[in-house]
Amino acid sequence: MGAFLAVAQGAGQPPRFIVLEYCPPAMQDVGNGDDVVDALVLVGKAITFDSGGISLKPGENMYLMKGDMGGGGAVLGAMKAIGAIKPPVRVIGLVPATDNMPDGNAYKPGDVVRAMNGKTIEIRSTDAEGRMILADALCYAAQFDPAAVVDVATLTGACVVALGRGVAAGCFSTDDALRDRLMAACKPTAERLWPMPLFEEYREALKSDVADIVHTGGKFGGVGTSAAFLKEFTDYPWAHLDVAGMAFNPLKASNSYTPKGATGYGVRLLVEFVLSW
Repeated sequence: MGAFLAVAQGAGQPPRFIVLEYCPPAMQDVGNGDDVVDALVLVGKAITFDSGGISLKPGENMYLMKGDMGGGGAVLGAMKAIGAIKPPVRVIGLVPATDNMPDGNAYKPGDVVRAMNGKTIEIRSTDAEGRMILADALCYAAQFDPAAVVDVATLTGACVVALGRGVAAGCFSTDDALRDRLMAACKPTAERLWPMPLFEEYREALKSDVADIVHTGGKFGGVGTSAAFLKEFTDYPWAHLDVAGMAFNPLKASNSYTPKGATGYGVRLLVEFVLSW
């Protein structure tokens, strides 16, 4: 997991890769579970504090970057609920967790690292760290022969610019049926999604002279290039939910559905998605 470990190497404390499994009672007698098919895998980005690393963020509002684990928190919350509800489907939760800090050991712009599937990645900005830890988590998900994989991440400011804060999360998918299931799940839960494109031009922006892929496509189309990057680490039906604009209510804001601060966006949505399977 060279991509995950690259982000973690400047953190000052060991990273954690959390794996949770819910197996329905009817499936628990099937060996050790490895031969149980049709698992749903939920992957959550958990940057427990994001300073930006060597590509340091501005100091103003950096304290809010303790919330960059919103996707991982949503997966943990969904797995807790799934364990209580006990749906008739096997569900795996994967949460790569680490700080992203500037340190003498931290990864740097210009580094080339190797992900779990063997692909090499050129680093341009250490503040594009979420897609790095997700890359290895998505590779890890393949071992479960998943029927579908959904990742949830506070990934890009570009998604907030595109869709607004507190309006909707962006939904990218390689599978129309999977996308439709997620879009259906967002209606009864009032956790809105909006479908976004995976145009080939986004992948063109990720070409590198020194590696298989560069991990950020520059200033324009950032929400699309981030999704195109993640797609390179999947070979199964996959959806990516960019929840950057939805995971946190500004402290001066309020509505009747979520409190100020962390919203828990994604927990209801993921549970409804699993129950619909």
